[in-house]
Amino acid sequence: MSSPTTEDVYDALATVEDPTLGDDVVSLGLINDIEIDDETVTVSLALNTPYDEAEAHVGTAIRDAIEELGAEPDIRARVGADIGFDAEVLPRVKNVIAVSSGKGGVGKTTVAANLAAGLEKRGAMVGLLDADIHGPNVPRILPVESEPGVTPDDELVPPRSDGVRVISTGFLLENDDDPAMLRGPMVNKFMMKFFEGVEWGRLDYLVVDLPPGTGDATLNLLQAMPVTGTVIVTTPQDMALDDTRKGIEMYNEHDTPVIGVVENMSSFVCPSCGDEHRLLGDRQGVEQTLSDYEIPLVGSFPMHPDFGKTDGHGPIVKNDDSEVQSRVDETVESILGRIGEINRQRVADHRGEGENADEDAESSPVKSEYDVFD
Repeated sequence: MSSPTTEDVYDALATVEDPTLGDDVVSLGLINDIEIDDETVTVSLALNTPYDEAEAHVGTAIRDAIEELGAEPDIRARVGADIGFDAEVLPRVKNVIAVSSGKGGVGKTTVAANLAAGLEKRGAMVGLLDADIHGPNVPRILPVESEPGVTPDDELVPPRSDGVRVISTGFLLENDDDPAMLRGPMVNKFMMKFFEGVEWGRLDYLVVDLPPGTGDATLNLLQAMPVTGTVIVTTPQDMALDDTRKGIEMYNEHDTPVIGVVENMSSFVCPSCGDEHRLLGDRQGVEQTLSDYEIPLVGSFPMHPDFGKTDGHGPIVKNDDSEVQSRVDETVESILGRIGEINRQRVADHRGEGENADEDAESSPVKSEYDVFD
């Protein structure tokens, strides 16, 4: 049997539907290029979300379509500046995920730490930047194995917490209980050091735990780094939801996608009778906020002793004995799916329906190339 032509392959791939965007991968512009060498067909896809189930589904469907043509598939993933992925800032980091909140005390750091650990649990290369300058608590949830190192170029080398690379303001304080008394210019200096002076290495995901509110640190992040999107953590209380709305408005003004909302302290489950009680407010306020801004709920956590534990035993998502581990796992999966959806929509928006890769795509700087099935 003769090798398929490029036109044959495009026709076959036009039957592969994206599981969330509602169109085929050719029309969405998700095909970078196709190379045919004897019986091997190499397809480069504009995908950028390792370990996302929808991305793997697309890769599997493309592999099956090529095999039906009687050829051997080789499926790769690559994105670059030609389709809106900044390869100049943090060129070895595929995705920057901000975790934010409108007010303090809602469980933002717990969500950030478990998201980072949950992504690493799936096999991703992950960094966690504790950018909550005045309340750096990440090391309490993700205990690190050593102090940060320093390269000959005076860059910080993040220590690891069970595979997750961690940098925190807390490492720069002499004692854990010392207050970080920093004014605006010093906050900016710290943030720029974290953004530009850390040797993260190659990462699939850099999770950034932001300070609460809409202050300097958050604005610096949006201006200095290519943020894929933000996860906003809230409680059901009216005051927390009011501040959540302000945060959503800020991200919209800066064209930063909101990945979704995590509702923490959603309810209390009575240990004696099993009844569930919403002590901090009913679901109506949360649902109204989600509806007004067309944002999904990506997680909902009850009040539970395991949330916010800082006993050095690590994150909930890796605690097999926790009753709420499954909820955290589901939240990480939901967030990952939304990141994939945002990334693929971003490609479609840049390339336009019915268009393939730009002619200069091959010469454009890229984040990195990887095997979709790794």
